[in-house]
Amino acid sequence: MKVLLVCAGGMSTSILMKKLESYAAANDIDFEIAAVGLSAYKDIAQDYDCILVGPQVGYQSDIIAKESGLNVEVIPPQDYGLARCENIFKLIDKTLAK
Repeated sequence: MKVLLVCAGGMSTSILMKKLESYAAANDIDFEIAAVGLSAYKDIAQDYDCILVGPQVGYQSDIIAKESGLNVEVIPPQDYGLARCENIFKLIDKTLAK
């Protein structure tokens, strides 16, 4: 699965991205991820299966879904802030199943 993470500037999401990569490797999950800022997702969205949005830009999720044509979900603030990888992977599964 290929997941694109979108946040305000890409910085905080890149930290989460590394934790998700480690979790995927430890749990033998076929997983590819990238983190970008809100201004950059349009250029690469077509290369991904779904988009997860950081809570700080969650208000943009409908626009991102419309412009990308992909399923989009907002990561809950507690899962995002605490990098609760197991919960985020459940969210990814839910997003892909739409």
